[in-house]
Amino acid sequence: MAHDTGVPNGALKEALREAGLTYQQLAVDVRQIGALAGHDLRTNKSAVAHWVRGLEPEPATAAYIAEAISRRVGREVPPTELGFTPRTWTSPTPLLGLGVGPDPVTILRRVGEADIQRRKFLTGAAYCVAAAALPLGTEQAQAYAARTTGPRAGRPELDAVRDMTAAFTAVDERYGGQHGRRAVVQYLTGEVTDLCESRFATEAEHREALGLAANVAYLCGWKAYDAAEHGLAQRYYLQAYTLTREAGDEQHGAWLLRIMAHNGMDIRQPEHTLALAEAALDRVRGRVSPMTEALFAITRARALAAASRGPEAATQIRQAQDLVRRGEEEEVAHWAALWGSPAATVSSHTAKTFRALGDHRNAERHYATSIRKRRGTAGQHRISALTLSAQGEEQAAQGHLEAACGTWGDALTLFSGVRSTRAVDAVRGMRSTLKVFEARGVRVAADLSERARDWELAHA
Repeated sequence: MAHDTGVPNGALKEALREAGLTYQQLAVDVRQIGALAGHDLRTNKSAVAHWVRGLEPEPATAAYIAEAISRRVGREVPPTELGFTPRTWTSPTPLLGLGVGPDPVTILRRVGEADIQRRKFLTGAAYCVAAAALPLGTEQAQAYAARTTGPRAGRPELDAVRDMTAAFTAVDERYGGQHGRRAVVQYLTGEVTDLCESRFATEAEHREALGLAANVAYLCGWKAYDAAEHGLAQRYYLQAYTLTREAGDEQHGAWLLRIMAHNGMDIRQPEHTLALAEAALDRVRGRVSPMTEALFAITRARALAAASRGPEAATQIRQAQDLVRRGEEEEVAHWAALWGSPAATVSSHTAKTFRALGDHRNAERHYATSIRKRRGTAGQHRISALTLSAQGEEQAAQGHLEAACGTWGDALTLFSGVRSTRAVDAVRGMRSTLKVFEARGVRVAADLSERARDWELAHA
């Protein structure tokens, strides 16, 4: 229960001055942080005034106040430093990474260390719908925050991070997200975050370091997503986005907004996804190559379909396809090029959009196009197998049972050696449908079901 000490809280007043927060701004921040923790607070500027005059808040609220001020000043501020009497406070640690604050480098170190240690509060964290809207409430770019505490660095160090990221990404696509996961996170929390705090000859090189770090943070989030650790993935994505803001790279930041939109749709949490997709497209429209813009346009189409706005989704699909026809894959921005053929990606998301609209024939057709455009690309086993799995589902939905079995057989071949929770889910989905096929007397279903069972036993 809150109690009045009768003594004005000078420490809290000074912390507000240091953070540049008005009473109203602190109240808003506390309500937002409370919402992330599942608490619907009614905090207003009058409550803040009472705290400054000496009224102590509830223990959980004190932790939220400390978290709000910590984010603003870029360092961890415990409740005792704010003049609150030592009590049993609710730890803000479960909120780690759920913010768009001033020091993503430090936050990423903490998130990565908790990931490596397999801390349950983080690895088991649920996706937070409230946090999905955080990037929408921030300015598009923030002032470049120079750090000169580390050793000197330059082009060789930047190129090394770029090459290592490409290598880690290639392994991820060939073998699945659980291969090399710990190594990637350790690389982020060690060399990459150190590089962000190094001294560079030019501001442009330092900004580049922050952008490269965002790529690695995104890869860590992608690996968490591939392991169905969606709360952890969301934290990596939010901090990757914050790095792009600190670097002043609006287009790279838009790419992260796009990723967060897909993340919400993929796990059936579509709240805010249309707003994220539209904000991302608005920031790149006419400012990137046509092929790059197509990746954003098809994301908006998919979000429109998820929002049951079918005619608009169909129009947006046509616009995305027109951009692909006018574009060249070689012109794609570096942060998008890491993930393979953009034309194939547009095709696969077009298929997902048609699937959301209930158009199985067009969904199947575009999944097939995506596979065809990836053919000949080395190492794309996971994405190709997942695409084949989805194509088989669309064939089955149309009653093309033997065709579906053939497609799934190809998928199982590509899934060999892939360690991925998404792959496991795809194979389980196959087996569920194959049981129905067996009951209908489809001859090839029994053999394929046995193959799928053996794969699952070896990989789950």
